[in-house]
Amino acid sequence: MEDDTKNPIEGEVMETQTHSNVLERRTVENVMEDSFLRYSMSVIIDRALPDVRDGMKPVHRRILYTMGEQGLRPGSKFAKSARIAGEVMGKYHPHGDLSIYDSMVRLAQDWVMRYPLVQGQGNFGSMDGDPAAASRYTEARLGKAGNELLTDLDKDTVDFRDNYDGSEREPSVLPAKLPNLLLNGQIGIAVGMATSIPPHNLGEVVDATVHLIDNPEASVDDLLEFIKGPDFPTGGIIYGKDSLRSAYTTGRGGVVVRGVADIEERSKKGTHRIVISEVPYGLNKASLLEKIADLVKDKKITGISDLRDESARGVVRVVVDLKKDAYPKKVLNQLYKLTQLQTSFHFNMLALIDGIQPRVLGLTDILHEFIKHRQIVIRRRTQFELSKAQARAHILEGLTIALDHIDEVIKTIRSSETTEEAQVNLINKFKLSEIQAKAILAMQLRSLAGLERK
Repeated sequence: MEDDTKNPIEGEVMETQTHSNVLERRTVENVMEDSFLRYSMSVIIDRALPDVRDGMKPVHRRILYTMGEQGLRPGSKFAKSARIAGEVMGKYHPHGDLSIYDSMVRLAQDWVMRYPLVQGQGNFGSMDGDPAAASRYTEARLGKAGNELLTDLDKDTVDFRDNYDGSEREPSVLPAKLPNLLLNGQIGIAVGMATSIPPHNLGEVVDATVHLIDNPEASVDDLLEFIKGPDFPTGGIIYGKDSLRSAYTTGRGGVVVRGVADIEERSKKGTHRIVISEVPYGLNKASLLEKIADLVKDKKITGISDLRDESARGVVRVVVDLKKDAYPKKVLNQLYKLTQLQTSFHFNMLALIDGIQPRVLGLTDILHEFIKHRQIVIRRRTQFELSKAQARAHILEGLTIALDHIDEVIKTIRSSETTEEAQVNLINKFKLSEIQAKAILAMQLRSLAGLERK
């Protein structure tokens, strides 16, 4: 008869192996979890989400900074886009020149940006979805709004950090004289989160900011007296006042955006036509015409006789000719219902606080963060200018001492064997600092003239 009892030693070995496998599996899971978190934070902070202070993603910030360093300011010569993209890639953003160029193109498109940060020359695409020409064919320089974001960057107003390989220094945020996050908005998708902020009118946002500075406890309702709603570069009409207020209060919400269309009577033929002059933000105009044509073909809209795009020089004009027996308002309502001539814009005002913490922000939060940033920038700029003025005053005090005792100074310098010895002798004899002594030794003879002394 066989013994069915388990060998104790064999049982212990199996338990040990099982325990070891569990520990190994948990270790692998921990490593994967840690890697995923690192990747997520990298995407959130270094790619997809804007900083609430300057409203920029890292790639956009690096493009503007590089153009400023190259002297491509408003009024200067244009530079090849390939040169700009190459410089950005080589120094600050090692992610491929095509992605950099695409980001720069977006900054120059006036149907995407309410206030373009880059001024482009050449084919930068169109509202119909046409792509921009290759970077070797187009040229660019900073736009006026983009230049304002760099104002006072050379006055120690923001912190700089090492680039990806430690060979260069780049700003962690721009001084941002304008509240760019609200002016141009942002759209981005990160890991597990996304941002969608609409553009706004400069005058309205500035008025609201000034009011908030004067009245720090102002409510959303107070600010909405100045900011009436988004101001899309493509125009359109926004519906839903309560939804808008809710979106500005909580940072999340949605509003209906409808294109502007007028019904015109054609006097000679006794028919009507619908003229579309403004379209919802982000709408591909060519896709809209294609959709209308498909609806007519499928007989879902029966009152249209002709359709054509008469847009030119950035002015939208889509003409829809109607049949004699068509009811213009009915056709227009069908266009709103069945096409993207009426759509929804969803607010999700997610941005980085201090460049590291993602948070959904209401209107007052965004403006408070911008004001706080500007206070820091102005304080640091003032300190920089004060230190510079004090350093200059210190040198002038030393030059004054030298001019008051010019004969003795000349005698002291002439009696010294070397420049270093002359510097030490001046310091000891006239109680000067090292900086003042160097300034005296660098002083030119013309400084001895009467007017120069004055």
